[in-house]
Amino acid sequence: MFSLFKKFKDGLTRTVSALAAKTHGLFGGRRIDAASLDELEEALYTADFGVETTGEILEEIKTAYRQDASLQGRQAAEIGAAVLQRVLAGAEGRLGAPSVRPEVIALIGVNGSGKTTTTAKLAHRLKGEGQSVLVAACDTFRAAAVEQLQSWATRLGLDIVASHTGADSAAVAYDAWQAAKTRGRDWLIVDTAGRLHTKGNLMEELAKIRRVLQKHDPAAPQHRWLVVDGSLGSNSIEQARVFHQSFGLTGLIVTKLDGTSRGGALVGIYRQLRLPIYFIGLGEQPDDLQPFSIRNYARAVFGLEAE
Repeated sequence: MFSLFKKFKDGLTRTVSALAAKTHGLFGGRRIDAASLDELEEALYTADFGVETTGEILEEIKTAYRQDASLQGRQAAEIGAAVLQRVLAGAEGRLGAPSVRPEVIALIGVNGSGKTTTTAKLAHRLKGEGQSVLVAACDTFRAAAVEQLQSWATRLGLDIVASHTGADSAAVAYDAWQAAKTRGRDWLIVDTAGRLHTKGNLMEELAKIRRVLQKHDPAAPQHRWLVVDGSLGSNSIEQARVFHQSFGLTGLIVTKLDGTSRGGALVGIYRQLRLPIYFIGLGEQPDDLQPFSIRNYARAVFGLEAE
C-alpha cells in the first residue's frame, strides 16, 4: 500500500512542487488567510484543475475557514483531497480476468502520447501478474514505431507480431489475433497508428483494424483505450472527444504525469468524458505504469501522506 502510494507521490512531484511554490508552502503548516486563498486559486488553475474543480475546492476551504479562522494549510489540503475524491468517484478502471482468449486491448492516441511505450509497459505488467500476452505492432505508419516496440519486446521478453514500416496495419492485427489464439494467449494488445495524412484517414485506419479483428471475434476489441499525454493538460480533452466519437472509447491511460506540473488535467479529462482511467504513467521505467487510484492521486497531489 505505502510503496504504491510512494509511486504516486514521486510521480506527481512536479505538480506538488508547483502548488507549494505558488502558495508559498501553504500545505506545510501555514494558517489560511485571504492572501493564501488567492495564491491557492492561481496555483490550482496553473496545475490545470479547471474552473469547475478549482471552484469546488476553494468553496469548501472558504466554508471551513469561515467556521474556523485558525484553519491550517494542512487541513485545507485534506479538504482539497476530499473534494478530488468526490469529483473522481467512479473514475477507477479495473481490468478483470479475460472473458475470452484472447481478449483484445486496442491502444489509441496521437503520436507523442507514449502509446507504443505504454503498450510494452502494459504487456509487461500483465505478464508480471501471471497472464499471457501478445503485442501487435500495428503502428506501421510512424517511422521506427515497429522497431521501438520490438526493442521493448526484446528487453522485457514479450511475445510480438510485427511487420515492416508501411505494412498494412489491419493485416498485422489480423495475423496477431490468429497468433494469440493459436498460442492460447489471454491478452492481445494492439498498438495503433497515431497520425496519417489527415484525421479522416487515421479514423478510417482504426475502423479497418476494428473490422478485421471482428472477423475473428465480433466483440473485439473489447477494450478501446485512449492514451493521453498528461503534460498537454486540458488541450487533451478535445482530442479525446474526437477519438471517442469515432471509435467509441471504453477507457483512458494518462501518461507522462511525472514530467509535468499540470497534473490536475486528469480531473478535467474525466469530468468531460466520464471514461474510467485504467492506468497512469508515473515515470520512465516499465513498472512506472500504475493502476489509477483516486485516493492515492488526490492525496499525493496535495502533498499528503497515505492514510
